[in-house]
Amino acid sequence: MADPSSYRPKPGEIPDTPGVYRFRDEHRRVIYVGKAKSLRQRLANYFQDLAGTHPRTRTMVTTAASVEWTVVSTEVEALQLEYSWIKEYDPRFNVKYRDDKSYPYLAVTMNEEYPRVQVMRGHKKKGVRYFGPYGHAWAIRDTVDLLLRVFPVRTCSAGVFKNAARTGRPCLLGYIGKCSAPCVDRVSAEEHRELADEFCDFMTGRTNTYIRRLEKQMVEAADEMEYERAARLRDDIGALKKAMEKSAVVLADATDADLIAVAEDELEAAVQIFHVRGGRVRGQRGWVTDKVEEITTGALVEHALQQLYGEETGDAVPKEVLVPALPDPVEPVQEWLTGRRGSIVSLRVPQRGDKKALMETVQRNAQQALVLHKTKRASDLTTRSRALEEIADALDLDSAPLRIECYDISHLQGDDVVASMVVFEDGLARKSEYRRFQIKGFAGQDDVRSMHEVITRRFRRYLAEKEKTGEWTDGENAETPEIDSNGEIVGTGLTEDDGRPKKFAYPPQLVVVDGGAPQVAAARRALDELGIDDIAVCGLAKRLEEVWVPGDDDPVVLPRTSEGLYLLQRVRDEAHRFAITYQRAKRAKRFRSSPLDDVPGLGDTRKQALLKHFGSLKKLRSATIDQICEVPGIGRKTAETIAAALAQAAPAAPAVNTATGEIMEEEPGTEAGSEPGTMGSGGEPVTMGAPDERRGQET
Repeated sequence: MADPSSYRPKPGEIPDTPGVYRFRDEHRRVIYVGKAKSLRQRLANYFQDLAGTHPRTRTMVTTAASVEWTVVSTEVEALQLEYSWIKEYDPRFNVKYRDDKSYPYLAVTMNEEYPRVQVMRGHKKKGVRYFGPYGHAWAIRDTVDLLLRVFPVRTCSAGVFKNAARTGRPCLLGYIGKCSAPCVDRVSAEEHRELADEFCDFMTGRTNTYIRRLEKQMVEAADEMEYERAARLRDDIGALKKAMEKSAVVLADATDADLIAVAEDELEAAVQIFHVRGGRVRGQRGWVTDKVEEITTGALVEHALQQLYGEETGDAVPKEVLVPALPDPVEPVQEWLTGRRGSIVSLRVPQRGDKKALMETVQRNAQQALVLHKTKRASDLTTRSRALEEIADALDLDSAPLRIECYDISHLQGDDVVASMVVFEDGLARKSEYRRFQIKGFAGQDDVRSMHEVITRRFRRYLAEKEKTGEWTDGENAETPEIDSNGEIVGTGLTEDDGRPKKFAYPPQLVVVDGGAPQVAAARRALDELGIDDIAVCGLAKRLEEVWVPGDDDPVVLPRTSEGLYLLQRVRDEAHRFAITYQRAKRAKRFRSSPLDDVPGLGDTRKQALLKHFGSLKKLRSATIDQICEVPGIGRKTAETIAAALAQAAPAAPAVNTATGEIMEEEPGTEAGSEPGTMGSGGEPVTMGAPDERRGQET
């Protein structure tokens, strides 16, 4: 735990200008990002007497080991840079709203030739129009089912669409009139896009136009005695009105606005947002956050606005945003919102009338969300803290292990031996830092030797990263990690400024291995060989759930009701799941492999051309170089390479009918990489060595 005075900047070093600051821990990882109108005044608040600071602020400044800042010219630039850095570094002490990406949206893929209506979650994509968010996916499907009567837009997947186009037959929705069936050219692409535009117009709140138009058409059909058509139009009007009833009018004059309410206590805050479009509530969402420092309601609102509109532009930012308290100062935030929308955005607190009444409703929702969250999470937070303390007491650690890494070895009868590394921080899984390994040092089944290799490789990399200029990868390459010759997923590049923990640069306080005393001894020996003595090691044996520590003949037995044991089991099971998933993927890839895969420059198209020409891999293997050259796109040099590769590869085992013992000839058209196997008693092929037939013990 660091003393803030040890890294406090000198008074004259901090500029009295707007800017953004970053606190880093001893491993140079960014743990907090903030902005300030005056960096000098803001940072001075962090270096006052610790006894007078907020408990979470005290934890942050004592965890940090350094502070740095970047000067900007305006407060709007500071707001933008703060948002960018929070998204980039994911600091553990910043206000972060959980469950943001879990809400479903009604999406219309206007970026496709034939727009599709569907449910979408996660990050928004360019060219897709979104409506919502909705509380439940079924609410979207109910709404779409009603609207498809009037706006029969495509809802099928790309595979279904292509299959219908190939067969010339539409899907069921096309037959019952809930799809205009552009797949079979019932409507042109332009006509279908017009339907999608009308669907979007209706969802944005322009409802009266379509209802009046349908009512006029219904009257005209009745006057012309086309009663069946009039009845259908009547039903369409009823469907639209029913869809509209799902969101009653709450604000007059077709107002477009977002209403944000905050309910808070000393430790946490709940945020609720109502999205009102065309005077109707079109979506609702809610977030809950931990309060890292003593923060005002206005500051919470500012963070919520960043989270809500940080990646939005145009009409996704409404003309009016109603909040319970204004950020201080409000001008930079309002200017930032205006820039995101491209026109003036009004940010204000409602004082009277319908908007104030609706804000009270949103506020009640926020209060209920906070109460519900505390009911679910309070015990969980307490439990996780107690679990970490119990582990520290049981293993005689100096402090609670805030970062735990667990390793597991997985193989199938000695084949495809792999290992996994999972990371838990503060008792919660941190999946972005999971890693996986291929065992390359030897062949065969030896869990102890495999564990020694994995621990050695992981912490040798840690020491190497620590010895170099930094321990972190370049943020530009963070989303596309490379895989080294040992099968380890690694990042690319190192920078002094990047605070995200990539590669193996951030050490744990506790290493857990899946196994008993031998695996624990191997892990401890690997650390000792590297000269690392400040990381604790333990193992969790499956049979009796005993905790083994290095050098002890007897295990540590935690009570079955121990929260610490439950946490260790969760960590171990997660490592096992991650290892099994990787091992099965490697096994499946091996089963699909083919000698043709090793031919340089031979892609899927030419592989398929070869198999189509010869009918099977067996016939291709027996072909001459001149015969291979007859395949379109295959030159003589490539043909010689193919012949050499097939000659080196061992032929697949012959197929055998298990009922008669007869050796079966290979069927024409066998795919590249498929291996003939036995024939079942009913004559059906059974692949020898298939996963289901050779499952064995997976460890």
